[in-house]
Amino acid sequence: MTLAEKILAAHTDKEKVSPGEFINVRVDVILANDITAPIAIKEFRRIGVDRVLDPKKIVMVADHFVPNKDITSAEQAKMMRDFCREQGIPHYDVGQMGIEHVLLPEQGLVVPGDVIVGADSHTCTYGAVGAFATGMGSTDIAAAMATGDIWMKVPPTIKFIYHGDLPEWVGGKDLILYTIGQIGVDGALYAAMEFTGEAIDALSMDGRFTMSNMAIEAGGKAGIFHVDEKTLDYVMSRARRPYTVYEPDADAEYAQVIEYDVSSLEPQVSLPHLPSNARPVSELVNIRIDQVVIGSCTNGRLSDLQLAASVIKDHKVHPDVRCIVIPGTQQVYLDALKEGLIETFIRAGAVVSTSTCGPCLGGYMGVLAEGERCVSTTNRNFVGRMGHPKSEVYLSNPAVAAASAITGYITSPKEIAP
Repeated sequence: MTLAEKILAAHTDKEKVSPGEFINVRVDVILANDITAPIAIKEFRRIGVDRVLDPKKIVMVADHFVPNKDITSAEQAKMMRDFCREQGIPHYDVGQMGIEHVLLPEQGLVVPGDVIVGADSHTCTYGAVGAFATGMGSTDIAAAMATGDIWMKVPPTIKFIYHGDLPEWVGGKDLILYTIGQIGVDGALYAAMEFTGEAIDALSMDGRFTMSNMAIEAGGKAGIFHVDEKTLDYVMSRARRPYTVYEPDADAEYAQVIEYDVSSLEPQVSLPHLPSNARPVSELVNIRIDQVVIGSCTNGRLSDLQLAASVIKDHKVHPDVRCIVIPGTQQVYLDALKEGLIETFIRAGAVVSTSTCGPCLGGYMGVLAEGERCVSTTNRNFVGRMGHPKSEVYLSNPAVAAASAITGYITSPKEIAP
C-alpha cells in the first residue's frame, strides 16, 4: 500500500484498502471555521443528535472574517462559539487568534498518522506531518461530529519525485506552483499527491506545509509527505497525544510517478486566473501592481515573514503600492516582533494586520477594486477571488511579493537582494 492507503487502512477494520474502494474511516480531528461551522451546526441539529460523539476531536477556529468585520460575521462566529460551549468542545478560537491551517500544527493538534477532515478545502495542509488530511463539505462534517466516522472512496496515489538542489529564492511555493503548472488544476483529481525526492528532503517544514496546502489546487484529495527527522523535530515538541508513523510499502502501486529536476527552477508566478497559469518570474516584464499581500495559510509562517523581511529590509514600499503583511497566528506575530521583522515591515511602509484569512477570499483587509492588480502569497487567483471580478491576482512566494512591493511591478528578489 501507499502511504495514504496505509493510514486509511489503519482507521478502518480492514487490513488493506485499494483505490476506488468505498470505506468508513474513523477520524482523529474534525475541523470547521467561522464560515463552514454554522452550516455544519445547522445540519447537526437537523439530524436530531443531541451531543457530538467526542468533543476533544473537534476543532473550530474563527479566522475568515475575524476580528469580525460586520454584524453577519459576528453572528457566524457567535453561533460557532456558543455551540462549542454547549457541547464542551475545548478547541475553539485556539490560541485566541490564528489562521486554522497555521494554528493547528503549531498547537500540536494534528500529528503523524492522523486522519483529519475539515470543512475547508485547504485542510490538506496537514499532510506535511505525515497525516491523511482532506477537505469535506459541512454536511459531511456534521455527520463526522455525530458518528466519529466519514464515508469516502480510497483515492489513487500519484508520486511526485523532485530531484536536485533548490536554487536561491526557490522554495515550497515555487515547487507546488510549478507542479500545478505542469499537470493542471485537475491533474491530480481525487488523488493523494505523495511528495518525495532529495529536494523535498531539503525542504523545511514550512515549505512542506505550503506544498500540502496547495494540493487541492491540482484537484488533489490529499498532499502527503513521509515523516523524517525534520518532521519529528517539529512534532515532538508540540504533539498533545501519541502518534503512529506510517511508511509506504516498497512494492506499493502508484497510479502515476512524475519526476522533476528542479535544480534550475526559477521562482514561479501564477498569472490570472488559475494557479496552473505558472511562469518563471523572469518572463514577466513591466507588470505594474497596486497591492501586495504576504500571509495566509499558505505563506503566513515565521520563515515566510523572515524571507520577505530579508528582501524588504532597508527599502521602501513603492508609493503606488499597498503592502499588507499578515502573520499566520499570534505566536508567529510575537516571534516576528521579537526578531524585529514587524519593525522592518512598518519602517518600509507596509501595514501589519492581526491574523486573519481576510484578503485571501476577498473578505476584507485588502479587497481589490476594478482594474487593480495584486501579487499575493495566497493560494488562489480565480476571477473575483480577492475582490472585483475585473481585478487580477498573481500568486508568488514571499520573496517575489516583497521585491514587487518595492519596485511597483512583478520583480525577482535577485534584483533587490542579489
